[in-house]
Amino acid sequence: MSWNKLVCNVSELQLCGTLNGGQSFRWVHNEEIDEWTGVFSKTVWKLRQREDMLQYKIVGSLLLKDMTHNKNKIDVKITKNYIFEELLKKYFRLDFNLSEYYTKWSEKDELFKEACKQFYGIRMLAQEPVENLFSFICSQNNHISRISSLVEKLCKHYGEEICEFDGVAYYSFPDVENLSDPKVESELRQLGFGYRAKFIQKSAAQIVEWEGQKWFASLQDMKYKEARLELMKLCGIGPKVADCICLMSLNHLEALPVDTHVYQIAAQNYLPHLRGKKNVTDKMYNEIGDHFRNLYGDLAGWAHTVLFCADLKKFQQPNISDDDKPKRKRKKL
Repeated sequence: MSWNKLVCNVSELQLCGTLNGGQSFRWVHNEEIDEWTGVFSKTVWKLRQREDMLQYKIVGSLLLKDMTHNKNKIDVKITKNYIFEELLKKYFRLDFNLSEYYTKWSEKDELFKEACKQFYGIRMLAQEPVENLFSFICSQNNHISRISSLVEKLCKHYGEEICEFDGVAYYSFPDVENLSDPKVESELRQLGFGYRAKFIQKSAAQIVEWEGQKWFASLQDMKYKEARLELMKLCGIGPKVADCICLMSLNHLEALPVDTHVYQIAAQNYLPHLRGKKNVTDKMYNEIGDHFRNLYGDLAGWAHTVLFCADLKKFQQPNISDDDKPKRKRKKL
């Protein structure tokens, strides 16, 4: 397998903060060789970052099966390269000029201006709604390593095997129909999903009843708050998970999931009258979200993700000097 190249400056995409910030749970980082392995779009990817480009390899893909009938090998190669590059561009939302948005958000917020010096290139992933939804059901009252374990169990037991590489079998995320059978709840309980088993099976059955992909497409066409209310009709989906789905897979980039960590950022830095509260009430949840939407605009969820990453302890690093920061080209707005 040879490495393919996609022109992308490190200031526009930082893999660490983007892939390890709690958006997706299917990426593994090999620190020794600084290489990422992950699965999306029924494809196993390897990624590594260079100053002015993103390098990628396709380890295996179920999408390749649809191309093998073509006898013209040159056409197949061109088609493959085009399809995978476009998938990667879409996944990282590379059509957004992030440096321009960082400039706008920095002008509006001193805290963001400071945070973005180190947390440059944080991208909001464009994930597949089914995987995004069920991954965040798994995330409820959980930590990242266990969430990743539960997600992989879903894939292994209900997805399709993509390939085996270096002794590891990789699976696609299951289609929603595979999770909708009533027996799935008891099977998932045996696999250690606990109360989440009911939420997964019941939500899957509802989505199938509502015609799956058509329903998700309709949510993208709705206004953000309408889509959020529709998602909360699913079994086990509350405001935070609904906002995660809106933000990460339905293109409602103003959605802002509020958990206790986000509450602390807001109370300490923006809304001091909320300090010392034991629980985040519905009123507080909406107030925090609306504050950041008024501050940052239509991409408030994305902007706040940068603050979220900057505040996470696992990302804390020694201060870096100006000489070590990536050179970012500024364009006039």
